[in-house]
Amino acid sequence: QVQLVESGGGLVQAGASLRLSCTASGPTFNMYAMGWFRQAPGKEREFVAGVSVSAVRTYYRDSVQGRFTISRDNAKNAVYLQMNSLKPEDTAVYYCAADRLGRSADYIAIREIEYDDWGQGTQVTVSA
Repeated sequence: QVQLVESGGGLVQAGASLRLSCTASGPTFNMYAMGWFRQAPGKEREFVAGVSVSAVRTYYRDSVQGRFTISRDNAKNAVYLQMNSLKPEDTAVYYCAADRLGRSADYIAIREIEYDDWGQGTQVTVSA
């Protein structure tokens, strides 16, 4: 099992930027594909972005494409989500998750069920 801890959330105005961080325990972080999800009040949790084990591939939901960037630093056991041009509809609790199955170096999971470990979440609130 991997322990994940998110940080970096906060309250910002529309148009601002935030950078979320997620640090993972354990020596095999570089073998996991990683993802960010979010859950807004009254809504189901949804995929936001993912990065492959190789870090070569990334994938985003359409609504954040071009505004959000996911990256990873295996030396620091960390994955990041740079969020620019934030909108009120980005308001949610953001979770990072680890896919430990290791399907392939370039695979990115987009379904919750494919992820094995989850952080506790960090709140992002964007005011109009």
